[in-house]
Amino acid sequence: MSYTKNLIQEVIGKTPGESEFHQAMTEVFSALAPVVDNEPKYQEAGILKKMSIPERAIVFRVPWLDDKNQVQVNTAYRVQFSSAIGPYKGGMRFHPSVNLSVLKFLGFEQVFKNSLTGLPIGGGKGGADFDPKGKSDAEVMRFCQSLMTELCKYLGPDEDVPAGDIGVGAREVGYMYGQYKRIVGRYEGILTGKGLTYGGSLGRTEATGYGLLYLMDNILKGAKNGFDGKKCSISGSGNVAIFAAEKTYQLGGIPITMSDSGGFVHDPDGLDLDLMKDLKLNRRERISEYAKARPSAKYTEGTGLWNVPCDIALPCATQNELHEADAKALAANGCIAVGEGANMPCTAEAVDVFLEKGIFFAPGKAANAGGVAVSCLEMSQNSMRLSWTFEEVDNKLQDIMAGIYQKMSAAAEEYNMKGNFVAGANIAGFKKVAEAMLAQGVV
Repeated sequence: MSYTKNLIQEVIGKTPGESEFHQAMTEVFSALAPVVDNEPKYQEAGILKKMSIPERAIVFRVPWLDDKNQVQVNTAYRVQFSSAIGPYKGGMRFHPSVNLSVLKFLGFEQVFKNSLTGLPIGGGKGGADFDPKGKSDAEVMRFCQSLMTELCKYLGPDEDVPAGDIGVGAREVGYMYGQYKRIVGRYEGILTGKGLTYGGSLGRTEATGYGLLYLMDNILKGAKNGFDGKKCSISGSGNVAIFAAEKTYQLGGIPITMSDSGGFVHDPDGLDLDLMKDLKLNRRERISEYAKARPSAKYTEGTGLWNVPCDIALPCATQNELHEADAKALAANGCIAVGEGANMPCTAEAVDVFLEKGIFFAPGKAANAGGVAVSCLEMSQNSMRLSWTFEEVDNKLQDIMAGIYQKMSAAAEEYNMKGNFVAGANIAGFKKVAEAMLAQGVV
């Protein structure tokens, strides 16, 4: 058995019950086998062993008072995975599904994603099993203040800079930032995704969705193709999905689906984005309301979105939403490309189908790196006390996503896997971090 296969089994044996982390680790280490199995320096330095364990993981309780003056207690985490190439960088997620395995998977992926951007940021992730849905602003504020009272001990502009994620938007970031500033007495850029009035960056809201489309456009153009007239199925209906749809239109494509936890809408004439933005970003309605207001659209309760024929699929909802059967349905219906707007939305079996069928597949660590890229640009603006225009930020984002395409393409070709962007992204992301770790010694 090869070195990487042995190590995968060893890590799984030492971390029982962490299925999400096992899935991410297995995908990355399997892709790295052609590199690590033939490079003694990586084995001798224990690079993969070190990469499989966070530099530290902080677990703490968050007590807070609800509006009925009752004490509530949640569990929060910050997984600081790697600082080899820069301060820890990665979002905070508030959702009942949050646990150590989920955050280890996300933090592990973040290491390679951040490396691919070419920017000096390490990888981390955090969050809590707190659900902001149905909570008042006052309850969310009290929770965020309690959480930051403990978390602030581990943050700093050159140490760890969190951002938002699922359940953590401008409101939550603002409350956490206000509490951090109150405690430390300094105005510094220790959170990204801030409001524009206190250090946020133009273009951050759009960054993940736009970045996804910029990368997919590079992939299609590399194959002498493009978005013109292509029908695109998109899952989710948050910022990533909505701005992916917006950029799809701008590149000449036609977004035809979106979803939420209740079901999905299919609008064969193309989504009405103004209506969708109003429903989901302003009024926070269920997506079923879209079909009531749009005669050309059909709402379907539950799953089945990936059975809708499309040219390009962009899963932007959550992890493991697209399964093997979905991948086969997409292939049978003529889908030519898939890009992960969410983190690991496709199961390993689904990815195998895409690669086997010759469908262009962009893994999340490359495809959704636009969000963290612009977060790092926000850090730069904070450090320089500058604010760039939307056009300046967007141009930098386009350059970063083009660079990611070039890096993963070159890495795949170097190891005789041309067009395998899963292998290319993992190898390119790994090499930068690994070389930094080698240079810094046994740390």
